[in-house]
Amino acid sequence: MSATLSASTLLAVPLAPLVGSLLAGILGTQLGGNWIGRRLSHFLTILGVLIAFIISAQTLVKVIDGARFNETIYTWMVIGGLKMEIGFLVDGLTAMMMCVVTFVSLMVHLYTIGYMEEDEGYNRFFAYISLFTFSMLMLVMSNNLLQLFFGWEAVGLVSYLLIGFWYNKPTAIFANMKAFLVNRVGDFGFIMGIGLIAAYTGSFNYTEVFAKVQELAAVEFPWVFFGQEAMLITVICICLFIGAMGKSAQFPLHVWLPDSMEGPTPISALIHAATMVTAGIFMVARMSPIYELSDAALSFIMVIGAITALFMGFLGIIQNDIKRVVAYSTLSQLGYMTVALGASAYSVAVFHLMTHAFFKALLFLGAGSVIMGCHHNQDIRYMGGLRKYMPITWITSLLGSLALIGTPLFAGFYSKENIIEAAKFANLPGATFAYYAVLAGVFVTAFYSFRMYFLVFHGEERYDQNPDAHHDDHHGDHHGHDEKPHESPWVVTVPLLLLAIPSVVIGFMTVQPMLFGDFFKDAIVVDAAKHPAMAQLATMFHGSVQYAAHAFVTLPFWLAVAGVALSYYMYMVNPALPAAIKARVMPIYNLLENKYYMDWFNENVLARGARGLGLAFWKGGDQGIIETGFVNGSWKLVGWISGIVRRLQTGYIYHYALVMLLGVFAMLSYFVWFNK
Repeated sequence: MSATLSASTLLAVPLAPLVGSLLAGILGTQLGGNWIGRRLSHFLTILGVLIAFIISAQTLVKVIDGARFNETIYTWMVIGGLKMEIGFLVDGLTAMMMCVVTFVSLMVHLYTIGYMEEDEGYNRFFAYISLFTFSMLMLVMSNNLLQLFFGWEAVGLVSYLLIGFWYNKPTAIFANMKAFLVNRVGDFGFIMGIGLIAAYTGSFNYTEVFAKVQELAAVEFPWVFFGQEAMLITVICICLFIGAMGKSAQFPLHVWLPDSMEGPTPISALIHAATMVTAGIFMVARMSPIYELSDAALSFIMVIGAITALFMGFLGIIQNDIKRVVAYSTLSQLGYMTVALGASAYSVAVFHLMTHAFFKALLFLGAGSVIMGCHHNQDIRYMGGLRKYMPITWITSLLGSLALIGTPLFAGFYSKENIIEAAKFANLPGATFAYYAVLAGVFVTAFYSFRMYFLVFHGEERYDQNPDAHHDDHHGDHHGHDEKPHESPWVVTVPLLLLAIPSVVIGFMTVQPMLFGDFFKDAIVVDAAKHPAMAQLATMFHGSVQYAAHAFVTLPFWLAVAGVALSYYMYMVNPALPAAIKARVMPIYNLLENKYYMDWFNENVLARGARGLGLAFWKGGDQGIIETGFVNGSWKLVGWISGIVRRLQTGYIYHYALVMLLGVFAMLSYFVWFNK
């Protein structure tokens, strides 16, 4: 093995963004919002992320040459035989994730210079996003479940801080609390899964845990589900996946992700593209040796992913906020990744995670550029014709949209096409439903993506018709509606151009080694005999160009074309048609507008039920039984008895003598009466 990886070099990858974050937070606060403080904050954090990206890219090259790393850096404590450690595992999966996280984060950092220029919290924002990058790197580089959980919770904490970055906005505070609470539900399942693994294997270390998976698979769990004893391995897999449902926003724990749009646009891009939501997908892929032993868990994962992919896509059709359209796109694409995980096509799932990171970051940052150019209006109904005012934003957004809908030769095509094929070849319960769901999702994705594209960049100019524009920032719109839109500054457009390049070519360049080569050979485990999807896909592959050429005769391609054509007709040729359709299907529209009433159910059934249960325990249990019954009742009983006893304790000798005589009389009467 010619290439080697050192612990000190790898340690610099997460620590560089952490140091940048701390310096920006401390020095930026000390220097305040002046020119020096702002320049210092973004310089230090960008430098930290740049160092992390350069080392990550070098690490990826070495991993391709055969280098691997799996060592403990620091032992925190040992309890019995259970070691709590900090360590790194670097293989193909880790190296790919390191490059994705650091590159997208670097683009977001550069973009933020222009986007947050007028914001009072400029220094604080840079400190937060750099801390976010550190947290995600600790998660993906970990070689044990404890460090994974640390990174897992850290990205949740920083997302809470960033979604509620504008803490004077009530909607932002509601959104970050919603994200935090929903993720607590998922994390409860996640920590249960980790606890079961530690209890039955005696270790947190991946290598040691994976060495004992066959022992785990033989253990029956002491609970009965639907009349059958559950296997321990299935319970562990489902508990871990419940954590992924929260982090990666799978139905029904998806409700926090659309509301995360209340944070500034750069953090929306970072959450949706490279951090936070990708953590769940990465975790399941990393745990593939465990998941391969539970068909029940894989089937459950596939069905949940299919529901998310299709039904969250439907919600994107009726959204008018440009950022929320892209947000529901993220939900749908995460569903696609989850379907691939359920089909045991883990490499396809993380491949789509990678391609999606580039074009989704591009779409979000493009949306932010549009918002800036339209003076902080986010409603796509009051845009139109922006192509001539914002040419760079227009062309990069078009490229991102083409990648999203799976256009042949674009990045999203290779990953998305393989997810559909993986669902088709899967032989688990629910696979048929998943296949048709992701197939229908192609049409839905193409329709809402180009609905947004046509309304924003083509057609009639409507940017000056909105009297109540929703503002992305907390300081409102400083420009009049009569001003023309304008292209964004270079610190915004350069990241768009740099993200557009991989959005077009990364799939073509990497599909063969990642899906059909040995790039993930020691990171992902697949039982080909039980799950033939990947073997079937390998027989279909004949090279990147030939594979793309073949796509022009497949059903997904023509479904995407139909979605684009329908959106063009409805919003460019016959713009009165959407309103007419809406009037005819108002119940369905209301269902979508209310997001399937999931928020209503959570607030009025679950939350109100929990409050009612708490009130019952408080009033009935705490005040009624404990205070009135046990506590207050006990002292009242003691007081009553003591009052009686006090009357008998007079202190007179003749009273005591009388009581003694009466006692003797009672005892004699008893013995005489009962012993005749």
